[in-house]
Amino acid sequence: MKAVELEKAYAPKSFEDRIYSQWKEGGAFKPKEGKGNPYVIVIPPPNVTGVLHLGHGLNITLQDIVIRFHRMRGEPALWVPGTDHAGIATQNVVEKKLKGQGISRRSLGREKFVEETWKVKGEHHAIISKQLARMGASVDWSRERFTLDEGLSRAVREVFVTLYERDLLYKGHYLVNWCCSCGTAISDDEVDHEKQAGKMYHIRYPRVDGAGSVEIATTRPETLLGDTAVAVHPEDPRYADIVGRELVLPLAGRNIPVIADAYVDREFGTGAVKITPAHDPNDWEMARRQNLPVISILRPDGRLNDAAPEKYRGLTVAEAREAVLADLKAGGFYVKEEEIIHAVGRCYRCHTVIEPFLSEQWFVRMKPLADKALAAWHKGDIIFYPRKWENTYQRWLENIRDWCVSRQLWWGHRIPAWRCKKCGKTSVSRTDLVSCPHCGSFEIEQDPDVLDTWFSSWLWPFSTLGWPEALSRDGSSGPSDFDRFYPTTALVTAYDIIFFWVSRMIMAGLEFTGKAPFRDIYIHGIIRDKQGRKMSKSLGNGLDPLQLVDEYGADALRFTLAFMCAQGQDILIDEGSFKLGSKFANKVWNAARYILMNLEGRNVVKDPALLPVDRWIRSRLGAAARTITGAFLSYRYNDAAQTAYEYFWNDFCDWYVEAAKLSMKEGDDAEKDRAATVLLEVLAESLRLLHPLIPFVTEEIYGKLPYKGAAAEGTLLIDAPYPEYDEDRADPRIEADFAFIQELITQVRTLRSECTVTPDKKVRILVRTGSPDRTALFRENAGLVKLLAGVGDLEIEEGSSESGETPAAEEKAAQKRGSIGLAGSGFDVFVFIAEAVDLAVLKQKFAKELAKDSKFITGLQAKLSNENFLGNAPPELVEQERVKLEEALKRTVKLESYIRDLGACPKIN
Repeated sequence: MKAVELEKAYAPKSFEDRIYSQWKEGGAFKPKEGKGNPYVIVIPPPNVTGVLHLGHGLNITLQDIVIRFHRMRGEPALWVPGTDHAGIATQNVVEKKLKGQGISRRSLGREKFVEETWKVKGEHHAIISKQLARMGASVDWSRERFTLDEGLSRAVREVFVTLYERDLLYKGHYLVNWCCSCGTAISDDEVDHEKQAGKMYHIRYPRVDGAGSVEIATTRPETLLGDTAVAVHPEDPRYADIVGRELVLPLAGRNIPVIADAYVDREFGTGAVKITPAHDPNDWEMARRQNLPVISILRPDGRLNDAAPEKYRGLTVAEAREAVLADLKAGGFYVKEEEIIHAVGRCYRCHTVIEPFLSEQWFVRMKPLADKALAAWHKGDIIFYPRKWENTYQRWLENIRDWCVSRQLWWGHRIPAWRCKKCGKTSVSRTDLVSCPHCGSFEIEQDPDVLDTWFSSWLWPFSTLGWPEALSRDGSSGPSDFDRFYPTTALVTAYDIIFFWVSRMIMAGLEFTGKAPFRDIYIHGIIRDKQGRKMSKSLGNGLDPLQLVDEYGADALRFTLAFMCAQGQDILIDEGSFKLGSKFANKVWNAARYILMNLEGRNVVKDPALLPVDRWIRSRLGAAARTITGAFLSYRYNDAAQTAYEYFWNDFCDWYVEAAKLSMKEGDDAEKDRAATVLLEVLAESLRLLHPLIPFVTEEIYGKLPYKGAAAEGTLLIDAPYPEYDEDRADPRIEADFAFIQELITQVRTLRSECTVTPDKKVRILVRTGSPDRTALFRENAGLVKLLAGVGDLEIEEGSSESGETPAAEEKAAQKRGSIGLAGSGFDVFVFIAEAVDLAVLKQKFAKELAKDSKFITGLQAKLSNENFLGNAPPELVEQERVKLEEALKRTVKLESYIRDLGACPKIN
């Protein structure tokens, strides 16, 4: 073999784009025929409103890791990419863009506006696709979908009409959440409730009979103009005599009744509540029970309409509140106001305060769908990782409300409903209508509204695979994607869209395909800064994933996110965190570089014999493969990444590669060939182990290997088999034996460091064992111990002590010889440190450290005996101080033993 020269410095920019193109152009992302059931993921489609943020980076990374893992296991693995048209969000982006040009949506017109929106979609889609590639997303680009493409639009129509036919869809005038800025209704789940400072205003409503008044309290005095009653509890004795009587509605020139309703909380405020059915959801429900009139005082733009007294018409809500308060005070109706903190609903997209608004909208009856979704969970058809999210799922479905699915927008799926001007009837249809099915009139008009973005998204797992067209195929051209890949296997998503998306997808899958759309639901946390804050533009704490890729490489980004992604926890991160992944990728590069540069003149050996250290690393690799496989199958990404890190950095690099130097440097040609062959085999298998986590650097190195082992010769790493645990390779005895050797070497290395022995100095050691087995083990591995511990002269003796304690006479003699004794598991080692350092200087060093630790211990003991500290400090801080004390005490015991071994300590001034 020839030596292979990797670049001296790890430079991911030099190969990541090339590697991705190689995968993509070679068809590596397409599902191949394989063993077992397909493993299928549909990507949570990013919105075409902008670019991907670090939260997307986390989500993409986690999906890619498991899809690569299952692909390497030989399963037909499919990851479907796509993007979401994101109705409100995208329309807002385009409207802002046009506003900057002095153009309004209305002046442009619907058709032209939609054309402009498609252009924005195209620009953002190109950026998103590039970002996905840069992060290594191994999606099947040939199956990419968009929620407004032709196939998905057909699916949306099919579902809308089917729901209508099943009486699960209806239209009517109801109170909805209205965003005056976006000019549309939004669903309950799209309202963000935020606590903020406000005021509670107390207002006096006079009795019509002149016998006093009733005091009510409200945070929104302007809405009293739409009041149609005042309600009290039927068992409240304070108001028993006025139920059924009338009050004068201040400023409105109307009288309203006092009604009794058990909904009223008699303990809250005065026990009397103003009822404004058109502007409060609870009041709306009460009005329906009590048959109260409903008066809407708002226009869609958020200004007061003609139902309000003339002087308030055209005012904004804020302006009307100011005017109403002034008039209440002038008329003697105002009592007082109080500062309060209350929850205010805001639009999840534009952050405008939401107005309860009476409007004609389309709704889906959710209770029948929710019952099926609950039943699927109870049967175990869906599994949440971690399980705690099941409670959220259950609670939401059990308390579900009908879903308002119509939106007063232009960008989205136009509602397939037509109203006939002649007969007044509404018809829904899978195809565009030109005449009324009821009377034949051509005077029909399509509903101008579009469907909620989530109405297409909830169909994503099956619409992306060809539903409903697949249902009508004859199968002559082979099975459809829907037949092959539905239901999908897993959904990987963040917890903030369990309501919006996850639950609805399950309901849609069960209703329209009869199957849950996926089995595994992995809910990951969200990324926060080191202070625990969500990353946002307003805080300026966001991190651009592409900038991180430019700085550290895609593998560093991926590995860091996986390493820090513990189930059920958010990720606290900053830019410096990604040095972890960068250092690991760099370690992999440098280890491979060392091995490859030492292959000159070596030959591959068929079925090479294995030394104990070779059997040890194969056993450790198998154990790591078993642990990582279990972690991937249960979506424990941090466990997988940490195991991979420990195996490669510690077992492979720090121990095995170092141990192999004994053969590569001191062996004859045959031994060097054998060692090089095994090194390459283990390196190749280790790269396969790491590939799902750090695919670019492992693929680049793998392609340079002159020998990959018989299992994967001639293939790209992305297609190579994933390592499996093999009982025949597992060797607990070898691992136990090597652990003793590691313990001995580590003790000597640590002592060398503590005594500041320079790397070029070899130390003399005496190892005294308590059994013939230990003696034989250390003698067989004497060369390894000398190489890795920096030992020159190694003497091994078998003694009578099995406790690991040095007999007093031996200890005394060791002290005279200037050595330090260390106790191991079934052995003692004496390091003749005086031969490698200046003994007087070393004694002084230990004495100073001991004095420093003693002072530190005194301070800690005082703190931990202070009742004020123990009572006021957080428990975790108290525990940290106790751990520090325990460690310091152990350190002083060790230093005292060193000083005893080296003789009397010199006096320190």
